[in-house]
Amino acid sequence: MNVVTTFNEKRKEKQLKYEKSVLREISLKALKERVTQFFGSSDLTSSLILQSGVEEACYDVAIEAYLLGAHFSRFGYYGEDIENVKNRCRKEEKHLMDTLYNFLLYWGKGNEGIYSESLYYLCEQYVDSWWMEGFRKGERRHKLRLH
Repeated sequence: MNVVTTFNEKRKEKQLKYEKSVLREISLKALKERVTQFFGSSDLTSSLILQSGVEEACYDVAIEAYLLGAHFSRFGYYGEDIENVKNRCRKEEKHLMDTLYNFLLYWGKGNEGIYSESLYYLCEQYVDSWWMEGFRKGERRHKLRLH
């Protein structure tokens, strides 16, 4: 007797396998360095990052942005320019930016509200940098046929 599996189950298994293989390429050290690079140098967020929960939230958003870039890298591999690829996932990327921004505002001490525009730009640059890194690594994996 055979086990019947659906297309959605197979697709989910394949996606999880791909995400696991892509995540092997980033390290915790790289995550920490990028958080301190973007949020540790600013007077606005340096006190926030000292809290472990906030730092872990930054890691979560970074991993999601990295996976999003890696997932959409196949379009770049097939010749689409990066701006068109970014437009394909604009909603998901904006959601990640908004999530991080709102999280930092919530856990801040109130001083962040004054500088909310610059904080949003920091979050935008942070998510974009991880998206680009995931995109480059994913494109390289497609070229090497590791997908």
